[in-house]
Amino acid sequence: MALCAKKRPPEEERRARANDREYNEKFQYASNCIKTSKYNILTFLPVNLFEQFQEVANTYFLFLLILQLIPQISSLSWFTTIVPLVLVLTITAVKDATDDYFRHKSDNQVNNRQSQVLINGILQQEQWMNVCVGDIIKLENNQFVAADLLLLSSSEPHGLCYIETAELDGETNMKVRQAIPVTSELGDISKLAKFDGEVICEPPNNKLDKFSGTLYWKENKFSLSNQNMLLRGCVLRNTEWCFGLVIFAGPDTKLMQNSGRTKFKRTSIDRLMNTLVLWIFGFLVCMGVILAIGNAIWEYKVGTRFQVYLPWDEAVDSAFFSGFLSFWSYIIILNTVVPISLYVSVEVIRLGHSYFINWDKKMFCMKKRTPAEARTTTLNEELGQVEYIFSDKTGTLTQNIMVFNKCSINGHSYGDVFDVLGHKAELGERPEPVDFSFNPLADKKFLFWDPTLLEAVKMGDPHTHEFFRLLSLCHTVMSEEKNEGELYYKAQSPDEGALVTAARNFGFVFRFRTPKTITVHEMGTAITYQLLAILDFNNIRKRMSVIVRNPEGKIRLYCKGADTILLDRLHHSTQELLNATTDHLNEYAGEGLRTLVLAYKDLDEEYYEEWADRRLQASLAQDSREDRLASVYEEIESDLMLLGATAIEDKLQQGVPETIALLTLANIKIWVLTGDKQETAVNIGYSCKMLTDDMSEVFVVTGHTVLEVREELRKAREKMMDLSRTIGNGFTFHEKLTSSKLTSVLEAVAGEYALVINGHSLAHALEADMELEFLETACACKAVICCRVTPLQKAQVVELVKKYKKAVTLAIGDGANDVSMIKTAHIGVGISGQEGIQAVLASDYSFSQFKFLQRLLLVHGRWSYLRMCKFLCYFFYKNFAFTMVHFWFGFFCGFSAQTVYDQYFITLYNIVYTSLPVLAMGVFDQDVPEQRSMEYPKLYEPGQLNLLFNKREFFICIAQGIYTSVLMFFIPYGVFAEATRDDGTQLADYQSFAVTVATSLVIVVSVQIGLDTGYWTAINHFFIWGSLAVYFAILFAMHSKGLFGLFPNQFRFVGNAQNTLAQPTVWLTIVLTTVVCIMPVVAFRFLKLNLKPDLSDTVRYTQLVRKKQKAQHRCMRRVGRTGSRRSGYAFSHQEGFGELIMSGKNMRLSSLALSSFTTRSSSSWIESLRRKKSDSASSPSGGADKPLKG
Repeated sequence: MALCAKKRPPEEERRARANDREYNEKFQYASNCIKTSKYNILTFLPVNLFEQFQEVANTYFLFLLILQLIPQISSLSWFTTIVPLVLVLTITAVKDATDDYFRHKSDNQVNNRQSQVLINGILQQEQWMNVCVGDIIKLENNQFVAADLLLLSSSEPHGLCYIETAELDGETNMKVRQAIPVTSELGDISKLAKFDGEVICEPPNNKLDKFSGTLYWKENKFSLSNQNMLLRGCVLRNTEWCFGLVIFAGPDTKLMQNSGRTKFKRTSIDRLMNTLVLWIFGFLVCMGVILAIGNAIWEYKVGTRFQVYLPWDEAVDSAFFSGFLSFWSYIIILNTVVPISLYVSVEVIRLGHSYFINWDKKMFCMKKRTPAEARTTTLNEELGQVEYIFSDKTGTLTQNIMVFNKCSINGHSYGDVFDVLGHKAELGERPEPVDFSFNPLADKKFLFWDPTLLEAVKMGDPHTHEFFRLLSLCHTVMSEEKNEGELYYKAQSPDEGALVTAARNFGFVFRFRTPKTITVHEMGTAITYQLLAILDFNNIRKRMSVIVRNPEGKIRLYCKGADTILLDRLHHSTQELLNATTDHLNEYAGEGLRTLVLAYKDLDEEYYEEWADRRLQASLAQDSREDRLASVYEEIESDLMLLGATAIEDKLQQGVPETIALLTLANIKIWVLTGDKQETAVNIGYSCKMLTDDMSEVFVVTGHTVLEVREELRKAREKMMDLSRTIGNGFTFHEKLTSSKLTSVLEAVAGEYALVINGHSLAHALEADMELEFLETACACKAVICCRVTPLQKAQVVELVKKYKKAVTLAIGDGANDVSMIKTAHIGVGISGQEGIQAVLASDYSFSQFKFLQRLLLVHGRWSYLRMCKFLCYFFYKNFAFTMVHFWFGFFCGFSAQTVYDQYFITLYNIVYTSLPVLAMGVFDQDVPEQRSMEYPKLYEPGQLNLLFNKREFFICIAQGIYTSVLMFFIPYGVFAEATRDDGTQLADYQSFAVTVATSLVIVVSVQIGLDTGYWTAINHFFIWGSLAVYFAILFAMHSKGLFGLFPNQFRFVGNAQNTLAQPTVWLTIVLTTVVCIMPVVAFRFLKLNLKPDLSDTVRYTQLVRKKQKAQHRCMRRVGRTGSRRSGYAFSHQEGFGELIMSGKNMRLSSLALSSFTTRSSSSWIESLRRKKSDSASSPSGGADKPLKG
């Protein structure tokens, strides 16, 4: 990103002194001006052209243009190359200029915003770009924060202020920030003008949630944290005013530090296309060498005899040098085998595919008013080649809308309702939910079904009261009371909001907080607790604690956190309660609920004071501050007394089981990477049909050491092989993996398997000496679930599959913890959910629900891949058919670099005559309708196997193009050798021959694209037949008297086209050429369709049969509509269907229409190709492909 400030050496620390610009200027900190634009009026042309000529194709055509300016070797006018080159450069430049104009506009808008800056004791209006480090700024309500500021004071008590961080992290809930006490009293301008404190802090970085610094003022030092900072991009809310000291400005702000460009992703077709273009260039050089040698020989043996009539140019003194010049002439003539329009056409097609995704109403979420969005245009066809999906669980597979479902208090479980016989009541059989009318502050949306918990609260059970007291105190929720009694909680996570809401309904209502107090209404009585410390949550601690002093002066620590962390920190006296609570935790996790453990600890005054002093020292440390604080926190969060546990339900999103079932049938392997505990993740796996009871085995890896993990993976592989031997596959298992080039013995194992692995085991499995064993085992499984994983481990798993598998990967998630995974995968998909928009901002595609993934891949992805492959095949075919005619003509013109076509035809062929039909096919073509794409997921497999465009298909296209060029030249050549006109004169002349060959070529390639087009629209008809009409219009115009009168030197052959095309012989020649070129293609496709049809051919045939049957039925009787193919699914999100859901019996696919075709060759040939691909792969191979049962 271009920035205003010059590049400076990296800072080791930042020093900023308030109200002292002279002192701060010596550090040469960046100004607050931002510049995201790339060009200005003077630099646009040179910089943009420099960037464009870094593309190999553009440089190549510039080189050809230079060659054409040399008279001795140029047999074509310079405009044949410069017209398409300038057209391409202009289109790209206009696009870049438009983008940069909007960047300039945005930069100017931001840089010219006004802010109030304290200068010489007076508040003055300054533009944002003129704000400097060390300035003190006044912000008012609803204003954007101009730079990264240290909050000094505010209009609210205790120096509090409220901000919205949507522009930073997408979260719309308000967050609180607080000035340190020593500056919170500096609300007066005169006091602020005298403030000369100096801040020493960390250098600029992109960590939004961390800040470490120290304020030195009046010979004292004060610790600064992220809670004291207002970051650029935030908006001040519900706060009349505040003052802040600028610490980071412009490009140094955390917002701009996070604006770095994401890694550029290229598709496999892009990489293949670059390779093929190099091959074509090599082929071009070979043709040039052959024709140059031919020229040298011809000039030596024949040309020397005709020096009187055909003298050499002055510079030519030998046949060898003539051949050398002829080589460059032919390079110019034959350059159209690598057409410049190819790259532009590819980008136009991709742009069209992106708009189709954006406009798809079936991927529009009405509830959130959120459309699907293609955030990149370069990856569309790769959506049709995905083999591995890596998915987050919470908010991706589930809704991330948390509901307080069950809890365990003092060894007693609450939440289930039992009937008179003591059986759990199903949801439909339950009585009314618990009545909270006794509590005027209760949330009316909150539902709970077990009345015994409310009875325990009303009876004053001390453990129950302490349980809900903890939930009402141990959190970071902000409360807003819009009207009397109408509380509105703003929580940083849905879990926390659900827990505080539960406490609220059961009589422990969190009302409001100040920096030092929390006020809770306990059973109607307002009680204010003194808040002594918050030990905040992070991904490493996985817990949070608060230390409070109650009105009686008693100090207590309340803690809630993950069971894996908290259970190890309990006092030994709670062992009996721990056993009962652990049983409840396992039961809750088995039902797919998210669990937290609650505990407390009483502290005496003396110990707390001594601990608080050590905490202060750790917070002031300049180095390793976070580690020191973590150590201090660890000490006090020990010997805790267990209170109980909570269980929160995070329901599956609508359509998740159906989506996973369809994607699995498309041979896409789905791996779930989640931070949740194993039991929860496994249960969700069963609920969403990733795991089924029909699976041969579900392997669970939980080893804590390298040896344990290696042994568990080895046993899993052995068991797969043992089961395979019993079925008779006859494979022997090789325990030792000797190299990275593996031909997996697991490739053809029978049965379906799943692998579940924990985070601590995964850490060992990802080590260099074991990663191949882990990958080998995991890829043999149909489903993989990784539990308790960190964001870094998510990215490492994706990178491992990318590294060793020749497969396209897709990562999908909704939270900031998924960003690294999304950026690592070939394709990143962000879900706009409850956790902000950081995942969306980092993604390539975004939508609001997981179920839209099936449509993105099976419809848009498959079509994009199909269209791009057909486009490329046809494009290379038509250009070889066009160009190779010159090659054959060379043998009949003394290798003199004479062209067959006139130069205007050469110029217009790719940019006028044949460009629009192939674009229409590339944008609109379909093999089967979208409903059939979803109904037959096996149609997706050709993309995974890369069948539609590969090196083999490329050579077939080239061969067809060369075959067409041979007939295109030799049939007219043979006819013209003997043919005469109507008046008996000789028909053969150069210009008539050129018109005949050119007309034959345009007609043949138009008929060919008509054959290639599988889905006709009005646009296809208009472009194909319109291009033919345009060709004839231009042809007759160029041979007209009008143009001859205007440009007599350029258009000398008046009436030639009219005279030539008036001859029946010419039209018979054109028809003969067309038939001979096209008939083999028609015959081959007819035989292939009948003898070895693709699955798409079978589906189309079935569709035609259905239409005929429907037409017949309409004549006979009215037939009722059959049930939907997916009507066999019956998945309930409501409680009470747990056993049915976990059995998987109610979610089997109903009779798949596909199964009736698996006996045909269309299935077997795909399977054999898949095995062939796997055998030749130089990587750990994937799991066995289980053919669909009929």
